[in-house]
Amino acid sequence: MNKVELLAPAKNLETAIAAINCGADAVYIGADSFGARVNAKNNLEDIKTLVDYAHKFYARVHVTINTILNDYEIKRAKDLIFKLYAIGVDAIIIQDFGLLELANKGLLPPIQIHMSTQCDNRTLEKAKFFDKIGASRIILARELSLRQINDICKSVNCEVETFVHGALCVSYSGQCYLSYANGGRSANRGECAQPCRKRYTLVDERGKVIAKDKYLLSLKDFNASKYLSDLVDIGVKSFKIEGRLKDLNYVKTVVLYYNNLLSEISARSSSGRVFSDFAPDVNKVFNRGYTDYFLEGRKNCFNFDSPKFLGEIVGKVTKVSKNYFETDAKLNPQDGICIYTDGSITGFLVNRVEGCKIYPNKIDNIVEGAALYRNSDSLYEKNLKRATIKRKIGVSILVSDSTIIAKDEDGNIANIPIPKGEIASCPENVRNVYAKQLSKLGDSDFYLTEIRLNQDIIDFHPVSVINDLRRNLLQKLINVRLDNYNKNVQKHISYADFPANSVDYRANIMNDLSEKFYKNCNCKVCEHALETCPDISSGVELMRTKHCLRYAYDLCLKNKNSIKDNLYIVDEKGKRYLLDFDCKNCEMVILNP
Repeated sequence: MNKVELLAPAKNLETAIAAINCGADAVYIGADSFGARVNAKNNLEDIKTLVDYAHKFYARVHVTINTILNDYEIKRAKDLIFKLYAIGVDAIIIQDFGLLELANKGLLPPIQIHMSTQCDNRTLEKAKFFDKIGASRIILARELSLRQINDICKSVNCEVETFVHGALCVSYSGQCYLSYANGGRSANRGECAQPCRKRYTLVDERGKVIAKDKYLLSLKDFNASKYLSDLVDIGVKSFKIEGRLKDLNYVKTVVLYYNNLLSEISARSSSGRVFSDFAPDVNKVFNRGYTDYFLEGRKNCFNFDSPKFLGEIVGKVTKVSKNYFETDAKLNPQDGICIYTDGSITGFLVNRVEGCKIYPNKIDNIVEGAALYRNSDSLYEKNLKRATIKRKIGVSILVSDSTIIAKDEDGNIANIPIPKGEIASCPENVRNVYAKQLSKLGDSDFYLTEIRLNQDIIDFHPVSVINDLRRNLLQKLINVRLDNYNKNVQKHISYADFPANSVDYRANIMNDLSEKFYKNCNCKVCEHALETCPDISSGVELMRTKHCLRYAYDLCLKNKNSIKDNLYIVDEKGKRYLLDFDCKNCEMVILNP
């Protein structure tokens, strides 16, 4: 059976270790630069600590270097990659083709190269190209259907990674320039200002308002949990959770949730079992409502009311008084509650609960009949904080020929001799003491699968000596595990024909090495990245998306009664963007004014 990988996000070392403890087979994390999340940087010392911890469980560490780079930065990125390789990082996630050119020339270490979803990996031809040049893994666009993912998995030899949970960029990844056009903050440089989470008004060419002050580009969050078996059967290697800016509780909950699901249906690429007394609930942590997006046809993937976390609806307000309100909902002190009225959210904290009377920290805007949403469940968070979540590796222990032998679930073996001691007056008691003490694996990284004593132990030793033997044996086994860790090596990056004869600014080329790689792949570079241009021309494509406002408002041009007028979105400052519709591919395009 093929082993699959649950890949978790990590903002920092603490979050990364928690993800591994909750069952992640790999984590992806940013270094101090070039990581596409300017607020999720980590120093090499912390990444080294993470690598050492992860490798004990044969879990892997991937580092994001997935921004586009200028000629100066690509030299710094090269130096960073060598440092990451030296501390044991397993893979880098890249967008810039200049790094491929360096790899082709033998100027990078043999660290595995994963092609970021920022490379706009939404076609079979693109996937085949990356496979031909020798990339170790392709991270697919989120918009693909099960059929498209299946076609790619069956057509390439490299590993395939897909997202299964988290926030959705409305644009095809790597193809959004709206943030840069509006304020100079480039999504391809890790500085996205998230204009997709702002309000817009939809109008036709005569100015008629179709939707006013709605979050027209804000999507729900992805949840593909019910399709895990399908994706495993298709041949997906890695199941990726989005969220390098998410908090600790989010990561613990979501990783533990998917770990439990995946463990039921497939073998895993790392070692150990997660022992937990906690039931994760992904509805309790940040989400904008869930969608399975385009895995099986077009769905209502949008959330026009709010880009925030409303939470679960728990009841309604039945009465409002001066400093409290009454409700049919069961709430707890310190719960975070919000109500949604007139297109806006009012949030408050529960200070005190007396039966059906709720005393919030503020009573403003709470009205009778309003629905109550809980977006911070204090009881759930307390239980998660108190939860026992430990990851341990299976080990069997054998006593034979005056030696204690430990063998882990991966076949690693360590042994330690039993020292001479006093002759035991009752060997059977000594045997029982040894069996008892060797079974006490406690807070170690191991859990016992079997213990056998094939001989009588005739020498007596104090319990403290036996405990020391056990601790030394397990540490020796950890060292053997680390020595035997299988670090995958990147094969040579070659040239191959790019699936297009030419590329424009959407290839995101900012350095000479990237341009050179395209040319060596028989592709003409017609334009450099928009980020190199002081001004952006009118009519330039700022975003291409599978999300369609004509579909959302039942204005699809395939409908006989649909209006044929041009449509525009207008932002909060009055800037108007023409929408273009590629009906053949069911895509919407936002054009620069």
